[in-house]
Amino acid sequence: MKRNVLKGGLAMALLAASLLGPARAQDAETLKAAQELSAIMTGGTVEQMTNALVGQMWPGIEGQLGSKVDAATLTEMRGEIERLLNKFVTDSLKDTPAIYARHFTLNELRELVAFYKTPTGVKTIRELPKVTAESYALIVPRMGPFQQEIGTALQAIMKKHGYKD
Repeated sequence: MKRNVLKGGLAMALLAASLLGPARAQDAETLKAAQELSAIMTGGTVEQMTNALVGQMWPGIEGQLGSKVDAATLTEMRGEIERLLNKFVTDSLKDTPAIYARHFTLNELRELVAFYKTPTGVKTIRELPKVTAESYALIVPRMGPFQQEIGTALQAIMKKHGYKD
């Protein structure tokens, strides 16, 4: 009896291993394709994103500090902000291959890689950070009024339900 149980257990383990083996291989292959896509997507975009973000932030910083510090200090500060932001974005993007692998199949990842190697794909990668920065620039000034609108709406709901300010 013990021998049959051991044989059955061994057979189940072998079956499970044979079924999981290809899935693991595909997962590794999917992750490899996702890494390739991520490398293509982040190739030159980190620096572009950093420059665009600093370009948007810098006038406010310079406006606050401009009269208090000299030009050399401002230049060094801007360089440090760019360096730190570049490192932050680079570190933040390290896990994107796993995210791509969760959301796209191996075939889809290969199709995306192929697309981003076309002239339109190359342009998309080059222009997307600019589009994102311009879109962000439109959103930022609207955030204050939007937050006030949410606050007013939530206060009205609280009041409607008998809560006081």
